[in-house]
Amino acid sequence: MKTWEPAPREPESLTLVSDRLKDGDDWLIVTHERPDGDAIGSSLAVAHILASLGKKWTFLIAEPLPVRFGYLPMVDRAQLISRCDARQYRHVVAVDCADMQRFQEVAAFIAGDAEIVNIDHHRTNPRYGVAAMVDDLAAATCELVYHVAKALSVVFSPELATCLYTGILTDTGGFAQPNTTREVHQIAAELLGSGVQPYDVAEPALESRTWEQMHLLQMALANLTVSSDGRYAALYVTRGMIEGAGATDDDVEGLVGFARSIDTVEVGLLFRELADSRIKVSLRSKRRVDVSKIAQQFGGGGHTRAAGCTVNGPLGEAMDAVSEQVEIALSEA
Repeated sequence: MKTWEPAPREPESLTLVSDRLKDGDDWLIVTHERPDGDAIGSSLAVAHILASLGKKWTFLIAEPLPVRFGYLPMVDRAQLISRCDARQYRHVVAVDCADMQRFQEVAAFIAGDAEIVNIDHHRTNPRYGVAAMVDDLAAATCELVYHVAKALSVVFSPELATCLYTGILTDTGGFAQPNTTREVHQIAAELLGSGVQPYDVAEPALESRTWEQMHLLQMALANLTVSSDGRYAALYVTRGMIEGAGATDDDVEGLVGFARSIDTVEVGLLFRELADSRIKVSLRSKRRVDVSKIAQQFGGGGHTRAAGCTVNGPLGEAMDAVSEQVEIALSEA
């Protein structure tokens, strides 16, 4: 019986990206603002791949990475732009960035004639750059970076495997979301065979919460509301709540799942006040509603079951505006 192996859905794009990485050197790695597990995991996985090819690389970030991902190999080599000498790079790898606006905070480090390699799994990605591997059917950008490593014959060390596994684990919600496919499990199995210790990743990435985050959760659940038909639920977090809990913006991540977890709810919403008084909205759905289409109406985007956008305040008006679109989407679902 022939052994089944996961295969890239865009082999030509994979070849273009792999060839660029192989031919270039002195790479700048960038990802989106407020990076999640897939963004960080894919960035560091690319770093491991470039290092294995004997290439120089720099991973630039605009703000410190979430503490819960401190277990990732080479995470300590991520450099804050505020502490870097001013220079520009001509070879850039953008991972998990739906468009170039997502990494504008590091734009000053990118030369005007830079060759950008684009690896991403967002449907709205316009395929910017000189080489783009964009597959919105992939569960995570790390799934695509896995294929890049394969194409370049890079050995899957425990360190590389841990970075890739982190992105896949977090973007599938612990292999619980609808984007969990046969390919995902096959790749995960190979990564486990390469030395990943699954609980050592799952515990900090998905399960561990600080007391400050738990305190913030208490406050947020106190304002949880459910629509009259029980089909969507929302909660919000204000700046005062974050400060009162002694929490950070990173502690807000994941709270939207509590709204979606109600048994009758199809769409969960989380509204968070930003420091500039705008409202960050996280949207999650279970089976029928494409929340990326809702987010796009407010200038955002994302995936079918997980998306986000930023809306001008005040909070009450933002909640009303988004909820109205959710109700329309539910009526059409």
